[in-house]
Amino acid sequence: MWRERLGLRWTVHGNGSAPLPGASVMPHERLSWSRTAGIGAQHVVAMFGATFVFPIVMGLDPNLAILMSGVSTALFLLVVRGRVPSYLGTSAAFVGAVAAIREAGGGSALVTGAIMVSGLVLALAGLLVHRAGATLVHRLFPPVVSGAVVLLIGFNLAPVVAEIYWPQDQWVALLTMAVVLAGGVLLRGFWGRISVLLGLVFGFALSWVLDRISGPLTGPDATGKVSEHFRVDFDPVAAADWFGLPSLHAPAFSTSAVLLALPAVIALVAENTGHVKAVAEMTRSDLDGSLGRALAADGLATALSASAGGSPTTTFAENIGVMAATRVYSTAAYWVAAGTAVLLGLCPKFGALVAATPGGVLGGITVVLYGMIGLLGANIWVKNKVDFTEPVNLVPTAAGIVVGIGGVTLDVTDSFSLSGITLGTLVVLLGHHLLRRGSGAPAPSGDDVKEQRKQFV
Repeated sequence: MWRERLGLRWTVHGNGSAPLPGASVMPHERLSWSRTAGIGAQHVVAMFGATFVFPIVMGLDPNLAILMSGVSTALFLLVVRGRVPSYLGTSAAFVGAVAAIREAGGGSALVTGAIMVSGLVLALAGLLVHRAGATLVHRLFPPVVSGAVVLLIGFNLAPVVAEIYWPQDQWVALLTMAVVLAGGVLLRGFWGRISVLLGLVFGFALSWVLDRISGPLTGPDATGKVSEHFRVDFDPVAAADWFGLPSLHAPAFSTSAVLLALPAVIALVAENTGHVKAVAEMTRSDLDGSLGRALAADGLATALSASAGGSPTTTFAENIGVMAATRVYSTAAYWVAAGTAVLLGLCPKFGALVAATPGGVLGGITVVLYGMIGLLGANIWVKNKVDFTEPVNLVPTAAGIVVGIGGVTLDVTDSFSLSGITLGTLVVLLGHHLLRRGSGAPAPSGDDVKEQRKQFV
């Protein structure tokens, strides 16, 4: 009974070999354990790039980020009782705030202290939503807004592909993308559902072969520095230990640092709401009752990670893309991914191996995943029949999307700014509600909210 309450019991879908024709593997179901392990491995692959990159950008330990992402995912699945399949990777919402804290002279302790407080605030917001009901969030995030948020979560990541991954090796990126596209569409059954993993293996092998045939590549690395280098460098892998604990440190607190980090909570609320809505859309389930739990779980996970010196967490957009591509929503796969991440976080050698994945390969994979995430947001608009002939829907959404995707920055003070998903979400959210009130357009009624809920069942 306790296993069922915590979402730790699964029924085998069909014969366990592949989803039934036209069907999906639901959160409470699983394929055979060998195939579940394969899907779990694909989730690990999907989250690795950003979960490694963002801690490095914030000056935090990437191996600890991997370890805590596994712990955080397990905590999340327990809190939501297995109803919301999600992987919690490193959140990019805090990158700007962390940069401002460090520019002001703050170290990693102050950074993680500010992140920890923000996580606790998010957890409190989740408790409020859980007590007040999902109607509160539905009114705050009607379909036009939530669709825009999901779209921003995916398309806001496009510059990561265009500016960091793809330029490192454009031809490997192109061929890797082609393999992922062909595998996802042309292959049948299980093989078609691990097209991302197949693309990664193909791209890695292709890069190694090109190093042997044509020698070093002259091009930019992940930092943008142009140099002559091999696509695959195994020297750090050989030098790394097989087992070791990541570096831990206790957080420290200052009011100024906390105030810089708190606005990121807005982005996390938006991201998690968009994630739950996207999962509800894909699984055709009513997840309203789990939204507050999801928010609280992510907040607790962020606070827990930061308390050990780790990175902030969020429900990961990349893994939504994997679910969309595979139609396997089983939380068993996420438990496999979480356990794998914990083990990998304790293995510096494997961390070095994954870090050796060529940027061009990541470019070919993420260009597909990020696009699929964004289109899920557009699908929310379609399913809810959002009318963009109404200016109150069209105008603020149009502005917010360009602001969010284009990376527009608003410098509020010399040390505090809003940009990316946070600023784009604020433009859409505040613009929609303020203009609706100013124009006299009626707010969603109770019947409208009920109808909105039905759209996700």
